[in-house]
Amino acid sequence: MKAAVRKSAIPGSKSFLLKELIAPYFDRSWHFHQEYQIFLVQEGRGTRFVGDSIRTFREGDLVFLGPNLPHLWRSDNEYLHKNSLLQTRGIVIYFQEDFLGGSISKKEELESLDHLFKRAKQGLEVHGYTKSMVSHMMVELLHLTGVESIIQLLRIMNTLALSDECTEIAHVGYINPSTEADTDRIGRVYEHIMLHFKNKISLEEVAAIANLSQSSFNRYFKSRANKSFSDFLSEVRIGHACKLLHEQDLTISQVCYESGFNTLSNFNKQFKDLTGITPLQYKKEHQKHL
Repeated sequence: MKAAVRKSAIPGSKSFLLKELIAPYFDRSWHFHQEYQIFLVQEGRGTRFVGDSIRTFREGDLVFLGPNLPHLWRSDNEYLHKNSLLQTRGIVIYFQEDFLGGSISKKEELESLDHLFKRAKQGLEVHGYTKSMVSHMMVELLHLTGVESIIQLLRIMNTLALSDECTEIAHVGYINPSTEADTDRIGRVYEHIMLHFKNKISLEEVAAIANLSQSSFNRYFKSRANKSFSDFLSEVRIGHACKLLHEQDLTISQVCYESGFNTLSNFNKQFKDLTGITPLQYKKEHQKHL
């Protein structure tokens, strides 16, 4: 992964920055920046990392992130193949807290936005009807300019602020401990895991990537990811297993080995520990909604 950068610097002539992203895959760098960010995935699938959270993403994924919250939408490996015909699309909005000209916490009329912005420090995933409404408004925003674009952005924020369909992503109390150099180091580890999680990954090899001893790496990784390396790897593998159970007609045994587990018993245990149900129950529950 590339070195972490505080991207998306908003030009002084603009109140906010709007981008339409179309590329073979989303940016692979684990990074953070000072701006708030609203991001809609219109096309593409993969794994979303926000703070200490790991979740799969697909079309329709919509999140609102606060400043300096590390994140990465890592496209599935098939998007990275040289001859891949797959592509990703998305819409992203960047803005500062003072984009209206002052701190919203000092404005009585903006109390609901102030509360929303505080919640966004953990990251918010948007669901349900709110997701449908905001996604539609973001597409409309692409075609607006001037004062109309600012009014539309305020409509988007107000919809999020009044909704009960926004859930926190990172755990309560999560604080980004990383400098840019730290983020580059942990990013290289994340990238190695995402490329090789279907195979055995030893503590020795990831510690070498981070240029640390194994004992130092254990402490370092937990302080940055808010979980042990083994727990992180297990979450990545279970996330991939959930995706296979959603999208492909495979046996539980096939999903187990395709996700990097060596034994079915270990896979079943870790899957239930993380999701609360067995892989078979998960598959049946998904089939009910097909």
